[in-house]
Amino acid sequence: MPEILHNPAATPGETGSPLRNLVINSGLLVLSAVFFTLPQPNILSVHGFPIFAWVAFVPAFVLIRRVSFRASFIWGALYGVLSYCFFTYWLAVFHPLAMYVIAALYCIYYALAVPCLKLADMLFPRKGYVVQWLVWIGYEYLKTLGFNGYSYGVIGYSLWTWPVFIQISAIFGVWGVSALVVFPSAWIAGAIKPVARQPVRQWLSNVGPFFKQNRIPAALWVLFLVFTLGYGLVSPVDYSQAEQFTIALIQPNSDPWHGGMPAYRRDLRTLMHLSNQALESDKTIDLVVWPETAFIPRIDWHYRYREDRQYFDLVHQLLLYIDSAPVPFLLGNDDAFRTMPKEDGEDRLDYNAALLFRPGFNVVPPVPERYWKMHLVPFTEHFPYRSAFPWVYDLLIATDTHFWEKGTDPTVFKVDTLQFSTPICFEDTFGYISRRFVNQGARAIINLTNDAWAKSPACQYQHLSMALFRSVENRVPVIRSTASGQTAIIDPNGKIVSMADPFVETALIGSIPVLQDSGKTPYRIWGDLWGMIFAGAAFLALVSGLARKARSNIIDKDLQYIDN
Repeated sequence: MPEILHNPAATPGETGSPLRNLVINSGLLVLSAVFFTLPQPNILSVHGFPIFAWVAFVPAFVLIRRVSFRASFIWGALYGVLSYCFFTYWLAVFHPLAMYVIAALYCIYYALAVPCLKLADMLFPRKGYVVQWLVWIGYEYLKTLGFNGYSYGVIGYSLWTWPVFIQISAIFGVWGVSALVVFPSAWIAGAIKPVARQPVRQWLSNVGPFFKQNRIPAALWVLFLVFTLGYGLVSPVDYSQAEQFTIALIQPNSDPWHGGMPAYRRDLRTLMHLSNQALESDKTIDLVVWPETAFIPRIDWHYRYREDRQYFDLVHQLLLYIDSAPVPFLLGNDDAFRTMPKEDGEDRLDYNAALLFRPGFNVVPPVPERYWKMHLVPFTEHFPYRSAFPWVYDLLIATDTHFWEKGTDPTVFKVDTLQFSTPICFEDTFGYISRRFVNQGARAIINLTNDAWAKSPACQYQHLSMALFRSVENRVPVIRSTASGQTAIIDPNGKIVSMADPFVETALIGSIPVLQDSGKTPYRIWGDLWGMIFAGAAFLALVSGLARKARSNIIDKDLQYIDN
């Protein structure tokens, strides 16, 4: 095996002292992390700099060429930690452990992904850049799966402000957009590859000869780019003649979890005041929406059991207000139910919920229609490995972590003629969840979110950039009701129709088309099939490359034995 993975640390053409090479490699590492961050919403620009997406991985791929296979594990780990500390810096205020968890996860992920990229470079001397392209998109897909699934950092999302380019997500999901923008990085790095260990000034000297030898892959990419632009121009649909449904989205500009009962009372006054203003200003409003856990006291629990008079009084005040309203209210709440006593003394199951109240029907006593969040935030909302890692669970509890149970039902609500579903918070960053809702009958996605804890415009815009893709993938409107931003209405073509200013108390009123199911988009049929294809193709390419190399070594040894 060592012979198969052999990588000459110092080739005859390599120049520079070990210290100089370390300085260059370290510079490439930092540049790689910066280029990873710049295309996405960041601390410098809430819209990001999408132009950098097309070359975002050139420094990383060149660095991979310059280091040995053994060293690639270390450089990969450093790349993962640095990239996500730059990109999701705002996690430092989310939870005491959040930044450490993300840094540790991506230290591991990149310590595995970068050696795979190095293998592609070693096993395929001529077309290694193509395999690296496959590996990267496959990695992006795989990192969104499972308990630790995390969509932040998928490079395709960086084109969210370029609507023509993202329409192909109706066919391929975000993976098609990522494939489009990652290929130039792989191709350019492939041109630099033969001279990557030469002085930096010589790195572009091989572009001309490389183009002559690799013009067919470049031409195929150009054809896909032309298809992307053509599809992006002809696929959007005019929905202006459709029946309209008017929604008021309430943005209280508060993090509802902090402050206790005084904060709960203040927030309720704010929510009711903003709702009254909206209802008085527009008599056509059909639904009022409050964000995730906008009202903290457990409505059903405190009304039913009345263990604390202050909580019951506040819940009662809320219910009387909603019951007197002229339209239904959709709001986020910590929904709870009593269970048989547990060993640890708890007798309550909590769910992060969206509750739909219809005045005069299910408000007093509260019997709301419910959706329970299905994909919980790992470590901070859900930790399924308590028995295997009790010390981790105890540490999370000690740092004031609030755990919820997982929901299982992709609920579809209906108000008048509008059928809709309500992914909660970061659920709208996963394509498969909104696809599941729409295939269940939803014709609009109403997301309830609280990103107020971050106090970061970049955080809120990163979230928005991913949510926007759900509209294009499924050709349905996406509505976001948030605690502090980005509260927005997005049409089925991925265009932001209106958006509230962040970090202000306000109500955003707007209309969305009421759609019939006129046909499924390819994404609704295939789901994340293209992500799976890239991951599968990358795996097969690496396995076949290793097998071919092993077979070649065996043959060489046999020939050497015969010669002797």
